Amino acid sequence: MTRKRLRDLGITMGTWPTGEWNAITDVGGIRVGHSTLIYDEPRVARTGVTMIVPREGNIWSDHCFAGFHRFNGNGEMTGLMWVEESGLLTTPIGITNTHQVGLVRDVLVEYGRAQPNASLWMLPVVAETYDGRLNDIDAFHLQREHVLHALENARSGRVEEGNVGGGTGMRCHEFKGGIGTASRVVQIEKDSYTLGVLVQANYGDMALLRVDGVPVGRELVRRHAHETAPKQGSIIIIVATDAPLIPTQCARLAQRATIGLGNVGGTGHNTSGDLFFAFATGNSIPRDGPELMPLRMLPNSQINPLFDATVEAVEEAILNALTTAETMRGANETIQALPLDELLEIMRAYGRVAN
Repeated sequence: MTRKRLRDLGITMGTWPTGEWNAITDVGGIRVGHSTLIYDEPRVARTGVTMIVPREGNIWSDHCFAGFHRFNGNGEMTGLMWVEESGLLTTPIGITNTHQVGLVRDVLVEYGRAQPNASLWMLPVVAETYDGRLNDIDAFHLQREHVLHALENARSGRVEEGNVGGGTGMRCHEFKGGIGTASRVVQIEKDSYTLGVLVQANYGDMALLRVDGVPVGRELVRRHAHETAPKQGSIIIIVATDAPLIPTQCARLAQRATIGLGNVGGTGHNTSGDLFFAFATGNSIPRDGPELMPLRMLPNSQINPLFDATVEAVEEAILNALTTAETMRGANETIQALPLDELLEIMRAYGRVAN
């Protein structure tokens, strides 16, 4: 069966509607770019980098309020101490493999320093998950030009998913994983806000996989004899919204990503790096702003729809990564794609898809 997104398979979940693209790019001004490296010689490459670029690329001079949450800390996301201290995202966000976080971070500094009115110093946000089962990770395939390509070719609109960018060599619930995205549009009082999510999914056991509450993984384990894979891997979750939130509220959104992950079957195993980051574009924070800046804040009493939207979009983004990713042979093994025909058969049996 041709690889498809969850909704294209006829599986609809959640209560809030999606944005036009059902992607993080539904949040105005956000662009996503990938560099994907797949080759076998001289050493096996199944890796890449993904860039999330807010504010149409003007994030260097017009910052966003931001916050983060650590569900399980066997992973890396650079720049978090300054985010915690300042409450600000000041650079694009990079996601790549574990051994090349430093390269991506350094190229972001170099690129940022060349921007108009650049800051004299930068602490970029760059995150990772481990792709060493498919990628010869110690070959350090990713180079400066690949990072620049992802930055300079970041676009709005439809986002490529599955075996692309930083997600190229990743696995999820013992199937092929990678990049996934989704969005929700919520109504709060008289205002409409968009919330989008992008994940790099590389975690979990088959038996724990759930789709809209259905124990799909348990059913698949019964059908297929398989050796239990080591319980290792990670997930990076990026949440973005155009709502006017302050840093503490962004951190609260990032924390709710845990529920979306749990709904799919992620439990934060000991060797998993489950790091979640949220930012809000609803306030403009100029780097060289006036002495006093006017700010807007959504009251905490009205934030619940954004919590719900975060849970829904995280859950769907992870599942989009699974349903779009294709079987991949790599350096050390072959990781099979989630069988969509069996997924649909199981979902129909539970009344989640029309016959």
